Order: sequence, then structure tokens, then C-alpha cells
Amino acid sequence: MSNYKIKDLQKDKAKKLGLTIKQSTSKNKKIDVFDKDVKVASVGGIKKDGTPYNDYATYIENIGLEKANKKRSAYLKRHAKEPKTKDGKKTNSYYADKILW
Repeated sequence: MSNYKIKDLQKDKAKKLGLTIKQSTSKNKKIDVFDKDVKVASVGGIKKDGTPYNDYATYIENIGLEKANKKRSAYLKRHAKEPKTKDGKKTNSYYADKILW
């Protein structure tokens, strides 16, 4: 289980999508995403040393909104070519974009 603390911003984003999120049971991921108690994805990376990679909410806390917006823009541009659906289902990339960024 990761030691990542879910931020209120992320909970709010998930709620707007009709989803719930919980701390991931995987040691390599930050959060598990649920749709009506069914796990649909695990998103957010954890480094080998156990440190979570930064995300939009973390950047806001650490470096401020303006710089966080630049980081968010760079992340979304970097991951823009990743498929957001596969076989009619939303991908982990979709959930990461919508909840973590």
C-alpha cells in the first residue's frame, strides 16, 4: 500500500466524474479509482524508493498555482498521444489526466 495522501482537489475531481478514489493497494501506484465500488484503475506513479511522483495538487502546495499550471500543461502535452479509451473503456491515462492533473 502506498503512503500517498490523497488531496481534496483530487477527491473533488473524482466526485465530479461520479467516481471515488482511495489510497492504492499497489505499492507502485498512488490511488485506486472506483466506479460504484468496482475498481476501474490504479493511477499515479511511485518511485522505487517509495516517493510518489508529483501531480497537480502536490505542485500547487509546493510551488504555487502559477508554476503548477505550467507543470500541468507540460504533463498534459507530454501524455496527449496516450489513448484515453480502449475497447470502449476509459484508460488509466484518462483517469490520471482527469483526477491527478
